[in-house]
Amino acid sequence: MESPADRLTALYDQFHRRVLGYALLRAEPEVAEEVASETFVVAWQRLDTVPRSPLPWLLGVARNLLHKHYDAQRRQRLLVERVTALSSEDDVLEWDVAEHVVGRQSALEALGALPERYAEALTLVTWNGLSAAEAARTVGCSTPAFTVRLHRARRALRRLLRQEHGHAARDGLVRASGRRPQPAPATQEAR
Repeated sequence: MESPADRLTALYDQFHRRVLGYALLRAEPEVAEEVASETFVVAWQRLDTVPRSPLPWLLGVARNLLHKHYDAQRRQRLLVERVTALSSEDDVLEWDVAEHVVGRQSALEALGALPERYAEALTLVTWNGLSAAEAARTVGCSTPAFTVRLHRARRALRRLLRQEHGHAARDGLVRASGRRPQPAPATQEAR
């Protein structure tokens, strides 16, 4: 009986060049080599499900990996286009750049003030573009549990940003008037 390592070695020896050739027709050499290697990692992980005629299956895996690569590239390109659109000359005239730098810094500080699991949940979904189910698999919990964590993380971030916005508005009043605003007198209703 052939060991799993021997079976994978035989698959690799027999089909690596063909999988690489398939990928080279569809991607740059670096990407093609990465996809070909990743195809055999998937084959190792699913060695029990690799069919007796493995080439179509291997090429299907390579095709899916190429699609994932191009989807990631497309998402990155769209993000760059959005950022570029936000900073086009027409928008720059309407923007107060300092205001956006301060806003970005405040957002990063608020994100840094969150508990690690909340910051991780937000970045997995927002920055890495994972779905709740994918992010749940990444952190090792159920999708409903991750969805609750994400909801709590968003609520905590919103609260921190409101607090920061309140401090910034109060500080702006101090700079504009040269004195601290006085609290309003307490009324019977406020007590």
